Amino acid sequence: MFKGKNIWITGGSSGLGRELAGMLAQRGANLSLLARDRAKLEQVKAELGGSRVETSVCDVADPAAVDAAFTDLATRMGAPDVLINSAGVIREGYFEDQMLEEFHRLMNINYFGTLHCVQAVLPFFRAKGGGRIVNIASSGGLVGAFGYAAYCSSKFAVVGLTEVLRAELKPQNILVHLVCPGEFNGPMVEGITPGRTPENLAVVHTIPVLEADEVARAVIAGVEKGRYLIIPGLMTRLTVGLGRTFPFLGRVIVDAKVGKSYRGPKR
Repeated sequence: MFKGKNIWITGGSSGLGRELAGMLAQRGANLSLLARDRAKLEQVKAELGGSRVETSVCDVADPAAVDAAFTDLATRMGAPDVLINSAGVIREGYFEDQMLEEFHRLMNINYFGTLHCVQAVLPFFRAKGGGRIVNIASSGGLVGAFGYAAYCSSKFAVVGLTEVLRAELKPQNILVHLVCPGEFNGPMVEGITPGRTPENLAVVHTIPVLEADEVARAVIAGVEKGRYLIIPGLMTRLTVGLGRTFPFLGRVIVDAKVGKSYRGPKR
């Protein structure tokens, strides 16, 4: 279903976006990759070799920049068939230690970045008579996790937005997918590792950490099967399901793990 399709990926220069680009290139897709780092984008383009790939430097938190980048890519590559919103950032730490600016930064990139790209792509989809949107959220957008106050807030917002989009856009032949992976290895997680709280590790690592390529394969398989909610990893699906079906039991388990490892913010 991807061969010859124009697929646009935000955050396409690293992490999950990069993995998805590589796998979709192998399936014959035409790719447009958006990210903030030009050097990384060009490196990915070179690695994909003979595939038809274009790149655009863009900060998804800037709606004017998103509109300009989408217009430019449509001129160079043609209108998109699929938009994958993979751009995102993470922050971990005790709530009291997270500055208000961090909450704004994560919301601007994770939530508003997704919103900006959806708004920008809809005119192209309507002109073509349909399309597909894949929003990369997180299991932290379904169940809160210790240390992720800013991150979970932004991802819960993405989940809420995606729920509404699914219902509103389906009659227009625009299909929407929500991807909620647990933790997986990549640059974002590596960036928070040095100062990570022990409570966060105890809670989050209840679920096995996946590799980015495992998550990418699950995303592609879920889209191919037409699934709305895609949760990579069996244990992640079971844990999220438990937390949403029996929230009291989920809270008991979390409290027990936090209690054994609690250090708390320094005062």
